[in-house]
Amino acid sequence: MSGKKALVTGASGGIGGAIARRLAADGCHVVLHGASNPGALETLRAEIEKSGGAAEAVCFDLRDEAAVAAGMEAVLARGAVQILVHNAGVHDDAPLAGMTDEQWGRVMDVSLNGFYRVARPIILPMIRTRWGRIVCISSITAIIGNRGQVNYAAAKAGLHGAVKALALEYADRGVTVNAVAPGIIRAPDGTVPIAEDRLEALIPMKRAGEPEDVAELVGFLASDKAGYITGQIVSVSGGAA
Repeated sequence: MSGKKALVTGASGGIGGAIARRLAADGCHVVLHGASNPGALETLRAEIEKSGGAAEAVCFDLRDEAAVAAGMEAVLARGAVQILVHNAGVHDDAPLAGMTDEQWGRVMDVSLNGFYRVARPIILPMIRTRWGRIVCISSITAIIGNRGQVNYAAAKAGLHGAVKALALEYADRGVTVNAVAPGIIRAPDGTVPIAEDRLEALIPMKRAGEPEDVAELVGFLASDKAGYITGQIVSVSGGAA
């Protein structure tokens, strides 16, 4: 992986940060993307560089077409991105009957439209190198559903369709495209988003996963070892999906 350039969207979060650290440890130059927390990106960049890795931080809102275009132009001006991990996503939960247009649009815009906006400019430079890895971070919500998250489930399920189609388009160009669907993952501060009794009832392994569990799979899918795996949706959920 030495010398390959990786872009991780939503890198300031727990899963995004773990993925960025894993790719940097594997030798990638990691471009850390975020929108609302540049301080966290800078902290992560400094951590990676202190550990001997290479990283840079970029900040733009995936909902803003012009900002994404300008940000991606700057990133690509410094060389092709050969690994894209689209991790950025937001929750804005409500039962569908009470959901607003803004709640639907915001979730869809970051997860699904955001993927389109960063992936499209990356593709041609990527295939010119005859090697590429695209990994979308989805959710088991897209597979099994969840009350109050129709918008989130729809956005992540949309990524699954995009992964399947994009994998077919560029399979003969050395580019693989896959999705990773996490289940309940512990936050960096140690908290779990659901009550302990519900956790044990929902997860066959009866525990939450760690951000590193997701990062390990992403690191594998981004490597040469996964060169014959494409168009797949892989859960990291302790058996929940």
